[in-house]
Amino acid sequence: MEYYAGKSAFQGIAIGKITELKKKDNQVRRNRITDIDMEKNRFKNAQTEAMEQLSKLYERALKEVGETNAMIFDIHRMMLEDEDYIESILNIIETQQVNAEYAVAATSDNFSQMFASMEDEYMRERAADVKDISERVIKILKGTDTSADILSEPTVIVADDLAPSETVQLDKSKVLAFVTRKGSTNSHTAILARTMNIPAIVNTPIPQNVHGKTIIVNGFDGKVIIEPNENEIKECTILIEKEEQKQKLLRELKGKPTITKSGKSIKLYANIGGVSDIGAVLQNDAEGIGLFRSEFLYLQEQDYPTEEKQFQVYKQVAEMMAGKKVIIRTLDIGADKQIDYFNLDKEENPALGFRAVRICLSRENIFKTQLRALMRAAVYGNISIMIPMIISVWEVKKVKEIIKEIKEELSESKIPFKDVELGIMIETPAAVMIAEELGAEVDFFSIGTNDLTQYTLAIDRQNTKLDMFYDAHHPAVLKMIEMIIQAAHKNGIWAGICGELGADIELTQKFVDMGIDELSVSPAMVLPVRKKIREC
Repeated sequence: MEYYAGKSAFQGIAIGKITELKKKDNQVRRNRITDIDMEKNRFKNAQTEAMEQLSKLYERALKEVGETNAMIFDIHRMMLEDEDYIESILNIIETQQVNAEYAVAATSDNFSQMFASMEDEYMRERAADVKDISERVIKILKGTDTSADILSEPTVIVADDLAPSETVQLDKSKVLAFVTRKGSTNSHTAILARTMNIPAIVNTPIPQNVHGKTIIVNGFDGKVIIEPNENEIKECTILIEKEEQKQKLLRELKGKPTITKSGKSIKLYANIGGVSDIGAVLQNDAEGIGLFRSEFLYLQEQDYPTEEKQFQVYKQVAEMMAGKKVIIRTLDIGADKQIDYFNLDKEENPALGFRAVRICLSRENIFKTQLRALMRAAVYGNISIMIPMIISVWEVKKVKEIIKEIKEELSESKIPFKDVELGIMIETPAAVMIAEELGAEVDFFSIGTNDLTQYTLAIDRQNTKLDMFYDAHHPAVLKMIEMIIQAAHKNGIWAGICGELGADIELTQKFVDMGIDELSVSPAMVLPVRKKIREC
């Protein structure tokens, strides 16, 4: 028996044989060539084949893990078409008269080092993407298999790390759990594991060469046992049965009201990133959508999405939700979500910089396009608009002025539209302190606890070195949440939570005691939170 501890990326428990995925030997030799044109054509053909593979991967991911998670393959396709990347490869082939494999490998090293040295975290993450697309092209050039469909029976996947393309290619019906020696809880593999509802542990110091051994993976405490004894296997089997029973009981909560023992009704909504997530919303019986992250619509495009494009997406969501509340957050770009075509300046501190409503009020044409699409789509369902990153009353008044202008324009053009509820996200200490004044201007508050915690504690939530200092349960954060709820109720409006704390069942009773009206969580957490509320 061997015990190892890592970081839990997704809860759950599994037992099975290990399939150890090892990186194939992609060592590239530097060979001198004589036919430069032929070598360039070899690269171009491999690039074309890689693009086709990525398109298939995108379609597969779209079906299995949703549009938001499939976007990584769109990013890979864009990177593979990047002019600088292609020119570097062709230039190395021509000037050094070397084989295409070597030119791709050299370019991969150069570009990944460049990205890794950047200050912006989003750009640093692109280093792994460059390596991933380059390895794909090299495999095609070498004629080696790029498929990961190697699983013949249910198994636990163990690897140093997994690229998104490797994760998606695996037959998820045969994956019992993921265990990686590297990676973080925010890695693409961890996110995909959560979406696929598969137990996952990262950063686990498992030794090499464990293929075929029996393993217990406990995603609840982040621990694994290799070659467990009979007692441990028996205990694990009992835990699995208990978890299955727990899920069965949760499913019995479908259709039941989200109401406390004392009779208080709580709205229980779900957070989504795109239309493809609605299946999970309906499957888990959410009462509406409390946060539609509209920026993902922008992130997956190569240019500003048109009014018509946005209208069709918002209309589809409204129709699919069949009259249930759909709260759509307006564009929240900036900070860790950068888009090339926005041409945003590099900032020393992007989390405190040009982002969200600040971009919208500075570039009104972009904002108006989105608002027009939203108000037109509202005709087809129950849409509300939510503005992020508000810190001042004048910002809200300016937004309302713009909305008034749009209504007049649509009326003059005889274009059908519907007036909608207007809410704001409270996610800064400044907004908390003037919440009563803000509440007089809007129809509801939604508390963005992720940023509220970050700004209140003065801690970058993406900096893993600060994990020991980051306390989402900090008394100051909880006090601010209570202040926001009180300010909302003084103005006769409702207050909800759409950040990660909304799904923290350790705090559910406290939120109920504070008087919270709504909680919006990931679709998978709807039933567990409903169960907890019904026990309050």
